[in-house]
Amino acid sequence: MATAITSDIVAPPVPRARTWSRAGVLALAGFLALFVVSAIHVRQGAPELGIRGILEAIVTPDGSLQHTIVRYALLPRTAAGILAGAALGMAGVMLQAATRNPLASETTIGVNAGAFLAVVAATIYAPSLMAWGSAPVAFSGGLLAAMLVYLLGSGSNPTRLALAGMATTLSLGAISTVLIIFNEYTVTGINFWGSGALIQRNWDKISTAWPWVLMLGLAITFLLGRQLDILWLGDDTATALGQHVWLTRTITVIAGVLLAALAVTVVGMIGFVGLVAPHLVRLAGVRRHALIVPLAALWGSVIVVSADVIGRWVAGPMDEIPAGVFTALAGAPWLTWLARRTAAGSHQTESPERAASASSRTWPVWLLALTLLGIVVVAGLALGDQFRSLTTLWDVATGQSDDLTRVFVVDHRLPRVLVAGMAGAALSVSGLMIQGIVRNPLASPDLAGVSGGAGVGALAVMVAFPNVPISWLPVAAFLGGVLAFAIVYLASWSNGGVAPIRLALVGVGVSAACASIITMFIVRAEMHMTTALSWLAGSTYARTWSHVLTLLPWLVVLMPLAWICAKWLDMMALGEELPRTLGMPLERARLLILGTAVALASAAVAICGTIGFVGLIGPHAARLLLPGKHRALIPFAAVIGAILVIVADTIGRTALAPREIPTGLVTALIGTPYFLWLLYKAR
Repeated sequence: MATAITSDIVAPPVPRARTWSRAGVLALAGFLALFVVSAIHVRQGAPELGIRGILEAIVTPDGSLQHTIVRYALLPRTAAGILAGAALGMAGVMLQAATRNPLASETTIGVNAGAFLAVVAATIYAPSLMAWGSAPVAFSGGLLAAMLVYLLGSGSNPTRLALAGMATTLSLGAISTVLIIFNEYTVTGINFWGSGALIQRNWDKISTAWPWVLMLGLAITFLLGRQLDILWLGDDTATALGQHVWLTRTITVIAGVLLAALAVTVVGMIGFVGLVAPHLVRLAGVRRHALIVPLAALWGSVIVVSADVIGRWVAGPMDEIPAGVFTALAGAPWLTWLARRTAAGSHQTESPERAASASSRTWPVWLLALTLLGIVVVAGLALGDQFRSLTTLWDVATGQSDDLTRVFVVDHRLPRVLVAGMAGAALSVSGLMIQGIVRNPLASPDLAGVSGGAGVGALAVMVAFPNVPISWLPVAAFLGGVLAFAIVYLASWSNGGVAPIRLALVGVGVSAACASIITMFIVRAEMHMTTALSWLAGSTYARTWSHVLTLLPWLVVLMPLAWICAKWLDMMALGEELPRTLGMPLERARLLILGTAVALASAAVAICGTIGFVGLIGPHAARLLLPGKHRALIPFAAVIGAILVIVADTIGRTALAPREIPTGLVTALIGTPYFLWLLYKAR
């Protein structure tokens, strides 16, 4: 279960005296920073009292409303931030030590998502379990998620564990979103809490959690510190020194998951704290785990309270932005930096022989795909909250139906099916082009940050200009997608190329930052929770002919352009040097291909929201069924992508009719197992 760690992350041993001096300086700085941000934090909630009034409310309360607010709302909120930050900082140390993986944290291995899903499910279906407290429920969900990630993502490369964790997080998050959408009134406020909100009504949650956090922290520091130092040296060395590696690792993982679960029960899902805090300590030169654990707890508290200070400052006195939004914004650059230092692997290149091979089953496969496309289109018109038989559809096509039926099929269902098909085709071709240009089988618009950036661009325009014509949304989404992918591509570039695993991991970090920005937009714009979640999850609900006419010109222009660029993609599969030798304008070709791919994905996101995994599944399915050159793959990938999204849309509005599952959640539930299978194959 352990994974290797690269030598540039593990610094050489530091003399004990120097370690203690560095730890002392870091502790002093941490306590000073925590005192300052805590004072600012409490002061933000009661600016009219001033520092003296707040001190009086703490020491000599007079029972007034203001003093009551300070003692039972503001102080618990600050204490919750300190407690959650400490728990998450220690959890990150535990999980990184257990796996010897610098990328491990409660966020990157799915613990947060598993804990949140367990709490949501128990709140809806087993409220009696919640009567015993949410900590055991969150712990169970987080532990099961971590076990799943370890089983699927362990290997020699530390980034594979993080990628498996992020894919699992997407899948569990999709399930949680479905449950929240369908039980909005049962779980009122849980989505805001799940984003990492420090709001507290009293001291109850804190008084329940703090003894466990303190006890675990002391036990880890004094009983496990040396064991973790030995475990960090590797399994063989630890075994030679007499350590029971399996037992130590099991205890460490359980302690880390329990700490993360306690944080979830107090403040919801606050991400990346367990990634950032331990590395801050290690960057200061501290290497002994007996010192790393308490220092990570201290700086984790500073990070969480500071994030809430920033959130309240940005939101203003009459609004709230969860602290988890800003920890994700801060954590994404850290994940990017760590990915550049740890992600290894050569530039995976498609075999020229395989790419050039002509398939004897070309026409049968095309006939099968087009037949299947026709079937799913008919099924999309027939199925849903109201069933329409084939006879009825034939009557509509021949003009023999009544006006009500014709309007329902032609003006309601048909444009929705067309939008789903066009969006799927755009995303699939975009994924094919991105995979080809970076020679990366794990690349896709959503994992490369394009979908998240496009979502930020489109939503920013919708919030800033509520009455903007829909035809402008693809333009805004295109600009956001270009910016996001440029960041991912530049951050992934090293030694003349882009490492596949590194690009996927950096893309995950940028996507997390984009998701945080989107959440901030939604909170600031006071969008309705169900509407916001549906758009974020990717939805074709209520799409009309105006959406078809908005999306169609982009495909009419960009699809032929993608086909023209296909020859360049074939040459790029041969590497970097050969295309230059053959006279290919490599940089200009790369820029044109990337612009086309980003524009296709951005247009789809602007109309349908962030539909995930289609840009990953479509190209792989196309290569599997019809191996060949890109000029054959591009139209075939478009057909496969259209089939995928139409099927997902049909399932989403039929499975639980009359209620609908957003299309993007269905594709996430389908795509996550496929992505994990790709990771398993790549081991």
